[in-house]
Amino acid sequence: MKAVATEGQEASVITDYILKILGLDVCADTMVGNEMLRGISGGQRKRVTTGEMLVGPARALFMDEISTGLDSSTTFQIVNSLRQTVHILNGTAVISLLQPAPETYDLFDDIILLSDGVIVYQGPREHVVSFFESMGFRCPERKGVADFLQEVTSRKDQMQYWVRKDQPYRFITANEFAEAFQSFHVGMKLGDELGTPFDKTKSHPAALTTQKYGVGKWELLKACIAREFLLMKRNSFVYIFKCMQLTVMALITMTLFFRTEMHKDSVQGGRIYMGALFFGMTMIMFNGMSELSMTISKLPVFYKQRDLLFFPSWTYALPSWILKIPITFLEVSIWVFITYYVIGFDPNAERFFRQYLILVLTNQMASGLFRSIAAIGRNMIVANTFGSFALLVLFALGGFVLSREDIKGWWIWGYWISPMMYGQNALMANEFLGHQWNRVMLLKFQC
Repeated sequence: MKAVATEGQEASVITDYILKILGLDVCADTMVGNEMLRGISGGQRKRVTTGEMLVGPARALFMDEISTGLDSSTTFQIVNSLRQTVHILNGTAVISLLQPAPETYDLFDDIILLSDGVIVYQGPREHVVSFFESMGFRCPERKGVADFLQEVTSRKDQMQYWVRKDQPYRFITANEFAEAFQSFHVGMKLGDELGTPFDKTKSHPAALTTQKYGVGKWELLKACIAREFLLMKRNSFVYIFKCMQLTVMALITMTLFFRTEMHKDSVQGGRIYMGALFFGMTMIMFNGMSELSMTISKLPVFYKQRDLLFFPSWTYALPSWILKIPITFLEVSIWVFITYYVIGFDPNAERFFRQYLILVLTNQMASGLFRSIAAIGRNMIVANTFGSFALLVLFALGGFVLSREDIKGWWIWGYWISPMMYGQNALMANEFLGHQWNRVMLLKFQC
């Protein structure tokens, strides 16, 4: 709801006003919630969806069966809020309801009665009963008008409302009602209005919408950045746990590849260092897998708001990437600062920061890969399956499990397109071109 924030303000006046008339000001800072997270009530969720459309600002609302799953009191509150909104903001709302309560029915200004695909009546609410009385059907005092309208066109229930005792009853179809409505004064007035050509001189060009989105692209980008930052704060446990996981794994790794047990005087020692580098890259890549679930959980809202022209896709995608960059620097810092010198990699500071940069790029690649897989899969089970498959393919064709010479010709293209291969080769070149490995190269040439 705060996404329409204008420059210099936390929220626009329209936003705060919509919150108040929809009765959402008491829960404006409460999460909506889901099956696993307690949030606002069902009626408030319906009103949040309505509020999303109103702050657009949308001048025409078309709402179908909004009372599904709600009690009559909640439905009344929602329709009453909509009534106030469209009256004050000069909007239009077309709402279809099945068996509304009498108090909810009385909130409408006009009624459209559909039966068998035919418009039986369309006009002011005050005249709908008199129209059916002119046809010989009367609504009993004990009966709600909405229930009467639903039953009067039904073959099973129509007869009980027949009041012309001097004429025998016969079933009147929806088409006959529609034809009679054309002769009713409301129908005649409606026909005259529709038959009058629109006078273009009475309209102002400013009344036409000339922009695809309600506000500028910069404002949309700022709103999406603010929302993504809020979501990151709410998911802070995930990032804290990932940092703790990296810390624990870094401590385990540095004790496995302890520098006093690592030797740089043989090819065998180089292979152990290659294993340490490969394991570090593997950990950094696996750390990006959490993007799968977080991206999938946000997709329903994204697709709904994108299709309703809340924002272009790029304003949603950029914050998801940009705001994760500091997290990447933090995660890679934890791994490199703990393991680099304890394992015994080249002590040159330049090579230290090169390894740091390579792992940062690797983490960004992994995060982007898993976000892409989540967007393609759109389902947790499918995305997890594809994500695991993608990791296995990257590992198999990355050049460590099988060297380039051992990969068959028909799979060599997979080796060249594997981003893990480039990252892994960069780590290897950064380490083994150091001065500490010169002695191994000399021994190899002497042999």
